[in-house]
Amino acid sequence: MTIKQIKETCLYVSDLQQTAHFYHNLLGLPIIGQVEDRHIFFRAGTSVLLCFIADKTKVDKNLPPHDGYGHLHLAFEVSPEEYAAWKEKIQALNIAIEKEQEWKNQLHSFYFRDPDGHLLEIVPQGIWE
Repeated sequence: MTIKQIKETCLYVSDLQQTAHFYHNLLGLPIIGQVEDRHIFFRAGTSVLLCFIADKTKVDKNLPPHDGYGHLHLAFEVSPEEYAAWKEKIQALNIAIEKEQEWKNQLHSFYFRDPDGHLLEIVPQGIWE
């Protein structure tokens, strides 16, 4: 038996409208699910990004609470050919790039933050190979 991939990643956010604006309107992730004042879900390639209001999940009787706190990190993988365009897009949106890092094989990634302070990264395919 093997695990194929991480299918869902979860962030805890403070404002769903702000989150929708950032991930959908600015980054272009399609919205695939939403419950007002509780959560919003986005498609990110073959994965799903779950964004919850943590306290709202504590009163859910159907599922275990999806709650957590603090700033988290996740990386979005892009094709090597689109890496520079993503960097230009983030800069054009006036989102501060905190750091660009050079990795093996002369590949680069860059870091920036969402409105809740989560550390996001754009990485080209092949960075972990």
